Amino acid sequence: MRVVAGKFKSRSLGALRGVKLRPTSDRLRETLFDILGPAVDDSVFLDLYAGTGAVGIEALSRGASQVFLVESHAAGLALVRRNLKSLGIASGAEVLPLDALRACRLLESRGAQADFVFLDPPYAEGGEYRRALEFLGSSNLVAPSGRIIAEYHRKHPPVDPISGLERVRIIEQGDAVLGFYRRVLPRD
Repeated sequence: MRVVAGKFKSRSLGALRGVKLRPTSDRLRETLFDILGPAVDDSVFLDLYAGTGAVGIEALSRGASQVFLVESHAAGLALVRRNLKSLGIASGAEVLPLDALRACRLLESRGAQADFVFLDPPYAEGGEYRRALEFLGSSNLVAPSGRIIAEYHRKHPPVDPISGLERVRIIEQGDAVLGFYRRVLPRD
């Protein structure tokens, strides 16, 4: 696994062996960030279920000003920290050792607003998708023009509709799918 582009281009990232950790592939990360394009520059990026930290690190590499990496499992958390250290990333990244909803509530209470939220819980944990998306659909954590991207297995899409969110795009790549959501803000 490597960083695809930007400041840390081609640098290697560590992974765990024998653990149920399914990192987002280099190819899918490249597709994701090609779609997001220059909007990532100077953005606030929230990487829920960070795993290896590859998506959040890719955002930093491509110019995000602040990245929050959320991981609750000890092995994944240690790996995220190791990957940040191996790249010499000392600022712009905050690792939150919490489950996704607790981290979202904490960030919301601190007044954070994410331009991008990427969520990629284990494919088999469909309830995690729904809980996270429902929270994000009603939360001020997502900037009004913010985008939420969920990676999921094509055979197990998150249940739609999600209150407060509209899925606006789907990209399939092998068995993986990226669902792009935007908040549906109440009209005055």
